[in-house]
Amino acid sequence: MKTIEEINKKIKEGKVVVVTAEEILDIVKEKGVKKTAQLVDVVTTATFGPMCSSGIYFNIGHAKPKIKLGGGKVTLNKVPCYAGFAAVDLVLGASSLPEEDPRNQVYPGEFRYGGGHVIQELVEGKDLILEATAYSTDCYPRKYLKTYINIKDLNEAVLFNLRNCYQNYNVAVNTSSRVIYTYMGILKPNLGNANYATCGKLSPLFNDPYYKTIGIGTKIFLAGATGFIAWWGTQHNPSVERTEKGIPKFPAATLALIGNLKEMSSKWLVGTSLYGYGVSLSVGIGIPIPILDEEILSYVCIEEKDIISPVVDYSSSYPQGKEDILGFTSYAELKSGRIKIGNKEVPTGCLSSIKKAREIANILKNWIKEGRFFLSKPVASIPSADSGYSFKPLKERKVEND
Repeated sequence: MKTIEEINKKIKEGKVVVVTAEEILDIVKEKGVKKTAQLVDVVTTATFGPMCSSGIYFNIGHAKPKIKLGGGKVTLNKVPCYAGFAAVDLVLGASSLPEEDPRNQVYPGEFRYGGGHVIQELVEGKDLILEATAYSTDCYPRKYLKTYINIKDLNEAVLFNLRNCYQNYNVAVNTSSRVIYTYMGILKPNLGNANYATCGKLSPLFNDPYYKTIGIGTKIFLAGATGFIAWWGTQHNPSVERTEKGIPKFPAATLALIGNLKEMSSKWLVGTSLYGYGVSLSVGIGIPIPILDEEILSYVCIEEKDIISPVVDYSSSYPQGKEDILGFTSYAELKSGRIKIGNKEVPTGCLSSIKKAREIANILKNWIKEGRFFLSKPVASIPSADSGYSFKPLKERKVEND
């Protein structure tokens, strides 16, 4: 048994042993579980890919004369911000689109520029045009503002992502006779391809399936900076069916993340256009798993063959909210480049970048080894498999006299 405090002491003394989620497998095969649990202190995990429920909030400071943006209309490089807070606090979501964007009126839409791209440019230090209209008050008389803003001049700029790090996700296919355009990428007709979207063995929540070490307050790598888990994410669904090793067989846990945008890098925050669907933000995340005991070690020893995901038809079942699936497939099969659906061999593709996830896992590993990153103990747990917590669909109710 180890504690977070003991591991942090070893980090401070330069004696900590850190490996990535990929490297741990060979060590366990060579030394066995008991010796490895004693030897290894931290295993780093990571992911990188489009995460649509991401965004920022920021404070621009007061103009002279003052203007009340709350209740007004605000755009940043013509992309709408949410102005429902106080005078100069704003929110920008990754999927926000300019009013002039044709969306899917010209199908499939290209979605060349939106919130995710604005966030990337803000992090890159570019000057962006903020334009606002407001109603006048006695204390905030101004009605119009147009100015350049730059991240270095903002009082606060915070990345706050409502739903990241999905613990497992669908493998998307298309059984119809036409091409379809989805957040899972372009899906060719008649089972022409299969797309998946997590980093498998490296993915954080596969390595801590019951959230024994990952919780509210856990310190993480977030887009090149230090961030934290703020809460469980939206659509958190830990009560789904699991394998004998505890791996969810369907989309399960999610995390809400927060961090200082001013410290982040556009290498790990990338505006992403999804053809025929919309705009997203690709986010780089790394989470350390402290090896407190042999049980925690057993979880990080999962292999690609242990992780299975549901194959879902995005031409019918998914858009209609049906729960039927075409079967399951493992990440070993997905990463081989082909899976079998019925009697058909289907080529696979991944929306996440395993190469970048591997790089993040190694960066976090080095931060810890160099004494630049200490572990934090969660201040509260997130709902796990035995909590009864589950994601509910919308309950539609007829609106009377409408």
